[in-house]
Order: sequence, then structure tokens, then C-alpha cells
Amino acid sequence: MSGTGFSLWLSLRVALLATAVVLPIGVLIAHVQARWRYPGHGLVTTVVLLPLVLPPTVTGYYLVMLLGREGLLGAPLHQLTGASIMFTFWACAVTAATMALPLVVRTVQGAFEALDPTYEEIAATLGLGPVATFLRVRIPLAWRAIVAAGVLAFARAIGEFGATMMLAGNVPGRTNTMPLEVFSAYLAGDDARAHVLVLLLTVVSAVVIVVAERLARRPIG
Repeated sequence: MSGTGFSLWLSLRVALLATAVVLPIGVLIAHVQARWRYPGHGLVTTVVLLPLVLPPTVTGYYLVMLLGREGLLGAPLHQLTGASIMFTFWACAVTAATMALPLVVRTVQGAFEALDPTYEEIAATLGLGPVATFLRVRIPLAWRAIVAAGVLAFARAIGEFGATMMLAGNVPGRTNTMPLEVFSAYLAGDDARAHVLVLLLTVVSAVVIVVAERLARRPIG
């Protein structure tokens, strides 16, 4: 497989895996944040949303301190198994998921907060518990926002660069995702390859914007 083909396939796999992981996690976090106010609520919101405002390289540095060979979690893992997540496919997936999670939480939390509480009150009178109400009432009512969040997460994951460079590096044939391949092509002066990669990423991003906007404009419920 050519360098461009590998990078495209790698980016698609990374983005799909990251989206599949962060979407259910993000929906649960959004549900908790929208439903309850508890000690530490603001702290959780801050931690979850930090990757939206921090430079990606800073987020990547935190991930290295957490998952690197000498990191808080990475060191015990390396000592026990001899394995390291750095410079692997899994490093690409972790960084993509980390950067995509805030978009999911922010999008879905806003939708949950906008729901008419009457629906939940009716569900309670029908004997539905909290879990059943969440699964059978809140999620169906907010499904457009959840789908839009998934689309945005996929786009953010496929376009991730800075944090990926920090944790996964730019290893040809292993971690050279599409954005990293654009960077490599630019540094090498290979304008033709850079143009193709940029065009592909631009098309994907444009499609994502159109889909997300159409979903966002439709009423919830």
C-alpha cells in the first residue's frame, strides 16, 4: 500500500475507533453533567473540555506523562508487560479520542439540557426507572444531537495532528496519519502529494460540516 493509501486507511481506522469509544462515554458524561449538580461538577466540566482550549501539543504532553514509558500509567504497564503505547496505532487512537471527547460532551449536554422535563415526568408516572428513562426517553429525544456529535468527533479524530505527534510520533508505515503525512509531504517539498492529501481532508471536513449543520438545525424530539 502506498504512503498516501496507508495514511488514509490508518486515519479512517483511528477515527472510527475513537468515535466508537468516545460517543457512548461522552453521552454518559453529558447525561450526568446535564442531569445533576454535585460537588466537583465544575471540575469535571473543566477537565473534559480542556482539550478544546489547550494547544494540542500540551494535551499530547499530558498524555505522554500519563501513558509514556515513564508515565503514571505507562510505567507500570511497561514494567509488567514490556509493552508501550507510544508510537503505535493505539497511541493515535488515544490522542484522537481525547481530542474528540469534548465535542461529544458539549454537543450532547446542550441537547439534554434543552429537553422538556415533561417527558421524564410522564415516564416516571409510567413506572420507568432512571436507567430506562435515559435509554427510552432521553436518548431517543436527543438522537439528532448524538448523531451530530458522532460526526463531529469523527472529523476531529481524522484531523488530529499535534497531540498525535507528541504521543504517536510520525513513524512511516505505523503512525503516519493523514495530517502527519501532509506535514511530511510539505517538509519534503512534495507539493503534488500534499495537494492530494489536503484535498481529501478538505472534502471530508466539508461533508462533516454539512451533515452536522443539517442535524443541528432540526428540532430536538
